[in-house]
Order: sequence, then structure tokens, then C-alpha cells
Amino acid sequence: MAAANSAFYAAFEARDLDAMSIVWEHSDRVVCTHPGWASLRGWGQVAASFFALFQNSQHLQFILTKETAEVAGDTAWVAVDENILQSTTANAVAALNLFVRGTGGWKMVAHHASPISDNNDT
Repeated sequence: MAAANSAFYAAFEARDLDAMSIVWEHSDRVVCTHPGWASLRGWGQVAASFFALFQNSQHLQFILTKETAEVAGDTAWVAVDENILQSTTANAVAALNLFVRGTGGWKMVAHHASPISDNNDT
């Protein structure tokens, strides 16, 4: 599961839709909430969101902190703070990534990311 989580951020940084596609389960049950976006449901909507994000020419770098992972049978989740560096700005986002283990290994079924406000440094 740790490898799948790492692959998610590597695909994001590389803006590689094929690599991102490998990370995610391709089903109607997947859900993704990017910071400031409404929740997207189903692989079609999630894939389209990453396609749109990857069209942006600005490079993103993720520095992950406060990362914790839990596994319960065939379900696992990672709670992490994403420190996102762009060419001119930096943003902090709290994220939760949910994975399920199936015949294809660990696949992401949910990603939820929410901005961390400046006055919430705990």
C-alpha cells in the first residue's frame, strides 16, 4: 500500500495520466475531492479531473509530512499533509487516501484533500 501511495504522488508530480490510471481502481465507487472542488465520483470523472490538472504547465512538487498509514484487512488509508510547492507559491493541504487490495494489488478508491488554514498549525 505504501508503494501505491508513493506512486500516486509520483504520477501527480510527473503529470502522467497513464501512471495515475494504474494507481486508481477503475470503478463507479471511486471518489476524489481536490482542494476547493466538489467531489467527483466514478473513474471517468476522476480521470478527467487529472487530465485537466495535468494540462497546467506549472510544475507541482509534493513534500509529504505527518504521514500515517493504517491497514485493516484489504483496506488501507494514509493520512498526510501535502506541502505543495509551485513555481511561485506553496500551499499546505491535509489529505486522506483510501486503498483497497484486490487481484491487481492495492488500488486507490478515494482521495480527499482540503486546504490547511494559516491559523491551524497544530
